[in-house]
Amino acid sequence: MATDPADRVAELRTAIREADYSYYVLDDPHLTDAEYDALLRELRRLETSHPELLSPDSPTQRIAGTPAGQFAKLRHPQPMLSLANAMDVAELREWHARVERLLDATAQVAFVVEPKIDGLAIALTYQDGRLVRGATRGDGEIGEDVTANLRTIGGIPLHLRSPQPLGLPLASSIEVRGEVYMRRADFSALNERLAAAGEKRFANTRNAAAGSLRQKDPQVTAERPLRFFAYAVGPFSGVELQSQWQTLHYLRSLGLPVNADARRYEDFEAVLSFCRDWMSQREELPFEADGMVIKVDDFAQQRELGVVQRDPRWAVAFKFPAREAVTRLTAITVNVGRTGVLTPNAELDPVVIGGVTVRNASLHNADYIGERDIRVGDYVTVKRAGDVIPYVVGPVIALRRGDEQPWNFPSHCPACGTLVERVEGEAAWRCPNFGICPAQLVRKVEHFVSRGAMDIAGIGERQADQFVSAGWINDVADLYSLKADQFVGVEGYGPKRIANLLEAIDASKQRPLDRLLVGLGIRFVGSVAAADLARHFGDLDAIVAASEADLLAIEGIGPVVAAAIGNFFQRTESRHLIEKLRAAGLQFTTSPAPRTSDSLTGQIFVLTGTLPNLTREQAGALIQAHGGKLSESVSKRTSYVVAGVSAGSKLARATALGVPVIDEAGLLALIGHRPGLEQL
Repeated sequence: MATDPADRVAELRTAIREADYSYYVLDDPHLTDAEYDALLRELRRLETSHPELLSPDSPTQRIAGTPAGQFAKLRHPQPMLSLANAMDVAELREWHARVERLLDATAQVAFVVEPKIDGLAIALTYQDGRLVRGATRGDGEIGEDVTANLRTIGGIPLHLRSPQPLGLPLASSIEVRGEVYMRRADFSALNERLAAAGEKRFANTRNAAAGSLRQKDPQVTAERPLRFFAYAVGPFSGVELQSQWQTLHYLRSLGLPVNADARRYEDFEAVLSFCRDWMSQREELPFEADGMVIKVDDFAQQRELGVVQRDPRWAVAFKFPAREAVTRLTAITVNVGRTGVLTPNAELDPVVIGGVTVRNASLHNADYIGERDIRVGDYVTVKRAGDVIPYVVGPVIALRRGDEQPWNFPSHCPACGTLVERVEGEAAWRCPNFGICPAQLVRKVEHFVSRGAMDIAGIGERQADQFVSAGWINDVADLYSLKADQFVGVEGYGPKRIANLLEAIDASKQRPLDRLLVGLGIRFVGSVAAADLARHFGDLDAIVAASEADLLAIEGIGPVVAAAIGNFFQRTESRHLIEKLRAAGLQFTTSPAPRTSDSLTGQIFVLTGTLPNLTREQAGALIQAHGGKLSESVSKRTSYVVAGVSAGSKLARATALGVPVIDEAGLLALIGHRPGLEQL
């Protein structure tokens, strides 16, 4: 694990994005919620301590995840936000103190506490009481249309009941948000049926709920024991709801299942007591829960508190404590990453921690092992930090028998035999054989073909390793030299699969320049920086030839990123790779977006919150089409902040700096548009 903040931020972002892909797209998560949360918490902490490392494409700037392609994609009318986490009582008290500090000192604050069910978040849209649409959360902005599957779940009413007992009308339109989940007993029975049929068992209840809901055939979903709890609302009209507690009662009156264990308290100490009681009953619950959600009850106070980044200030997830176990460390292996970093990994006698069988755990780096005197053969304490990536805490000295073997970090790369290097001040050892090391090459191929880069379907970790091992690929450009006859006789490759793979590779040649820049794997260059480079230079050759001063002229690119770009293109192997990609016919140029007018030329805009009609992408494209520039951060140079609903810290900073704040109508007025999307 890197100690240099910039290196560690890069490592964390890669790990989180891979986890997002496994969780949201593949429905085959390799991290638990708490393991994922620990990575995200560390990344947020580093970005807060080193704001120069914060970038718009960081997982913290967005709600982690990407929708799968087998269902139609739907944009949520209002983003489904994530939650900040409190891992202990001290952090929960800090959240409470911050809430009271931000609200009027005389205000009475009440809280609603609800179990945090371990399932799949969904949104149900009802029009005049009738279910018309159901979508998964996806990445929070865009989900998947799974209406047909949701209709098969008995707990989801197709028609809402009249809420007259509460004296409230039936909403003319309402989006109900909640969780699809599976009870523990039902999960065990389902796995027994799958095993008896010779099918793959699910790893946990969350995986089972997600996999069951996202079936192409609704009949399969109907056969799965899925349940539903409603816990919130999105946009609604035709009714006035003023608090979370009122909303839960309203949802129940509509005939929607609401968790009976939700509580409302005006005393925060009572909130803490309730959470402690729930922790002690965790293993007795009929369903999996990984914590409690605490929300400020009053909606007006929620609006006053607002949202920071993607987390509402008015809510927090109080996570159950980490789970630990003791098991024997049987071996230490070393993995080689895309940038050459060598990472030690503990192989363990299988042990169940929190319902999950753990066979491998992180050892972080050489210093971590040495400082704790961790030896092969030791009995070690393994922790799933808030249920995140398992890691070895340290050895249980009292259980040593005397035959444990000290472990030394390898002096040479286990993949290619190159002498490893360690930069002074860094914890990570690296293989410097960037152009030849097969382990690095496998990781580079995985990155190049990923969805955010060249998006080549049909190639993943196993295929990348297979192609490199066969000697078919010496760099990512060799993907474009693969021929059908190379696959003849290779297990798993029939004529149709070969044709589909080669077609996907050929189609990737048309990916725009910014996607190619992402695929090259330049350090610190993610999707936003890549788009800025492509837009500014318009040509890969111009980027290659750019001086550091040229790069620094681009807003958002600082000295660290500029140096990384320059170092990458100065390498002989990088220039050779570019020439091979050119010969393969990839897109090296980009066309400037058509300009509608120059009415916003020279002006810099920052978007925040949810606009009533325009999406962020539409608003950004509109600004650029009229000559304006976009920025992710508010500064004295900012011309306008365009603020919508739930605008957060950017709005506060604009107010502090005296930057003009406008709404969607104000933006349209600047460019001479009359209200109405038909004119955009």
